[in-house]
Amino acid sequence: MPVAAASTAFAALSGLFLLSGAAGLVYQVSWQRLLFAAFGSDLASVTIIVSAFMAGLGLGALAGGAAADRWPARALPLFAGCEAAIGAYGLFSPPLLLWGGQAFVAAPMAVVAAVNFALVLAPALLMGATLPILVSHLARHWRNVGRATGHLYAANTLGAAAGALLPAFVLFAHLPLDVVVRLAAGVNLAVAALTLALLRAPRGAA
Repeated sequence: MPVAAASTAFAALSGLFLLSGAAGLVYQVSWQRLLFAAFGSDLASVTIIVSAFMAGLGLGALAGGAAADRWPARALPLFAGCEAAIGAYGLFSPPLLLWGGQAFVAAPMAVVAAVNFALVLAPALLMGATLPILVSHLARHWRNVGRATGHLYAANTLGAAAGALLPAFVLFAHLPLDVVVRLAAGVNLAVAALTLALLRAPRGAA
């Protein structure tokens, strides 16, 4: 890949991954509030939600790495698919989480924990898969796994920091909670669409 094209692709994918990280933390903060409204806010509920996110990210990274190894030439479509699926879940997550709260609010704590865990785990798995998939794509072109991993992780972490701050200090002050979640879903869907557009760009651009 020409140096200029590689730099453009690198910048574009880093920017998209930054947006993906921001959306992920907006989800975490927003879903916590939705689940708190249904099940209550205490140390146990916070632990369950954060544990589900962490477990999903870790297991998703393993699955994403395996998928990237199996289909290395399909890394960008895989990434776009993950982002689209996260966005689709995000669109329907407010009523889904509220339904979970209404259906299991009187259940034993173990059942409540399992429901919370399951509701958050599925999208977290997809989020976790995105990093190894993108690293695989970039490493194929640049032969530098360390650089690809470092830059993508930095971009995603920066986006995550923004995603943690925006809801608390900006979005929740002006928008209903379900609208905030759907805005994050729109970001994921836009990332998926832009990734596919990058894939269809003239050869050498991605």
